[in-house]
Amino acid sequence: MNIEQIYTGCLAQGAYYIASKGEGAIIDPLREVQPYIDRMKKDGVRLKYIFETHFHADFVSGHVTLSEKTGAPIIYGPTAQPSFDAIIAEDGQTFSIGDLTIKVLHTPGHTMESTTFLLIDSDGNDHAIFSGDTLFLGDVGRPDLAQKAAHMTQEDLAGLLYDSLRTKIMPLSDEVIVYPAHGAGSACGKNMMKETVDTLGNQKKVNYALRADMTKEEFIQEVTEGLLPPPAYFPMNVQLNKEGYKDVEQVISHGTRELDPEAFELVAETSEALVLDTRDGETFSKGFVPRSIHISIDSNFAPWAGALVADVSTPILIVAPEGREEEVVTRLSRVGFDNTLGYLKGGIDPWKEAGKEIDTVERINPDELKNRLTADLPVFDVRKETEWYSERMPAAENTPLDYINDHLAEFPGEETFYLYCASGNRSMIASSILKSRGYHNLIEVRGGIKGIKDSGIEVTDYVCPSTMKSIKK
Repeated sequence: MNIEQIYTGCLAQGAYYIASKGEGAIIDPLREVQPYIDRMKKDGVRLKYIFETHFHADFVSGHVTLSEKTGAPIIYGPTAQPSFDAIIAEDGQTFSIGDLTIKVLHTPGHTMESTTFLLIDSDGNDHAIFSGDTLFLGDVGRPDLAQKAAHMTQEDLAGLLYDSLRTKIMPLSDEVIVYPAHGAGSACGKNMMKETVDTLGNQKKVNYALRADMTKEEFIQEVTEGLLPPPAYFPMNVQLNKEGYKDVEQVISHGTRELDPEAFELVAETSEALVLDTRDGETFSKGFVPRSIHISIDSNFAPWAGALVADVSTPILIVAPEGREEEVVTRLSRVGFDNTLGYLKGGIDPWKEAGKEIDTVERINPDELKNRLTADLPVFDVRKETEWYSERMPAAENTPLDYINDHLAEFPGEETFYLYCASGNRSMIASSILKSRGYHNLIEVRGGIKGIKDSGIEVTDYVCPSTMKSIKK
């Protein structure tokens, strides 16, 4: 028996490879499937099944392409209604892989079709669960994503999730291994642990949602409390996962077309494409194509693209670090952005040499901010609200990057204002968005809140959440 977790950090997503006696299964595959095919060929394994725990919202799964390339059927749990051929399994139905057995446990709540797959070993013992977004480490799946499709409230779905956990998962042995679909950093839950594998017994001790004495009413309140709006791209990814999509190889081939400055400019103008600059923030700040949006390839790239670009069908042109153009296109495709039109050959230098216009972002060190500091200096903190409450400059307004387009009216139209975040990554993204909207009176603070503290600027410490409403403007 071989079980391997294939974890993709930028998506905080776990796919799983299972093999036994020459037969294999993949659970929740990533969109680019060739590495799975190559691995099985190397191991002498025939792919027998592709299991999907649910219709994913935060990434485009590779199930459709993998099935087309291998002939292996796709398996969903009860109530799933995909637009392509698939096995819709019954609750309790079993599937054999070598001398292993996969048992279907229908666990609705995150979505109605959500299913946990129980792996039973060759001796008939429950060995592991692949829990999808039903059970995370330290948390459970948010119950607000499938309301419209299920014609239910988030409270109704949370109630179903409570029942699923208590009747299908918690009765299992404490020794059962939990393999979730996501870890810390995913927007599919609130309080996920950084670990990616644990035992069910330990989760019963540390996961708030698995408290033995928890009532359904308490569960519903705790699971639904503090949920932030989901990223805009989630419904579009669900649709792609449910209805199908292009082969990722076609997307990459089209998206990695080399464009010289003239061609790049022409495509940008005729297609009204978004220019996405994926270089590091320091390099970006010194010169970029005007109205570019900056998201560094070395940050949480794909989730930020999904959160900030409203429509996955948006045409996109790329400015990338040299040699990483295909990586950019691939990672965009993982969250459904398939309309990449090409990249600026040679990066920004040929653009400058061609005499094309560039823009910059003024960036200062915290020490310089300290020298300019006055009581009424306009300062904006683009971190999450919870971060802002716990530690911030006293005068800083909170305008979270996730929802910056909803806060545009709050920024001064003419007076110079300053932006900071935790490290400088999010504030540079915010700077690029604001500049693309015509705000050129901004200055970004290098190094974020840590640098601000180190410079001796006063920082307000933790504020009890019970007093938040009276403090927030």
